[in-house]
Amino acid sequence: MRLTSFTDFGLRVLMRLAGEPDRAFTTAELADEFRVSRNHLAKVISALAGAGYLETRRGGAGGARLARPASDIRLGDVVARLEADQALVECFAPGESQCTMMPDCRLRARLTRAAQAFHNDLNRTTLAECLYPARSF
Repeated sequence: MRLTSFTDFGLRVLMRLAGEPDRAFTTAELADEFRVSRNHLAKVISALAGAGYLETRRGGAGGARLARPASDIRLGDVVARLEADQALVECFAPGESQCTMMPDCRLRARLTRAAQAFHNDLNRTTLAECLYPARSF
């Protein structure tokens, strides 16, 4: 299974914020730290906030911080949420499948179980177990 860069950066943001839960991070400082576009990271932070993982505040004392304890955030849930619009294979995408093997394909059910097993395994780990410790930059 391969995760999108969107999900990769989403996990990085969560791990970084979990490392310093009492501090608000700006999009700009996280983008600089991760060496990624501010625009891209702003979309990631917006999605995490929309999913209830982050709270954000604008202004001088603004930034993003975790909306709940890192011990309450399961990695499989985060990945499933951030990857929700990414089909594992074409026949998983919404709408009409162009696959000529449908409806007789025997692979689809196995891929569904494998994806579920992947998320279930990740859900055995909380963000607290993967926090990125604070350090001097």
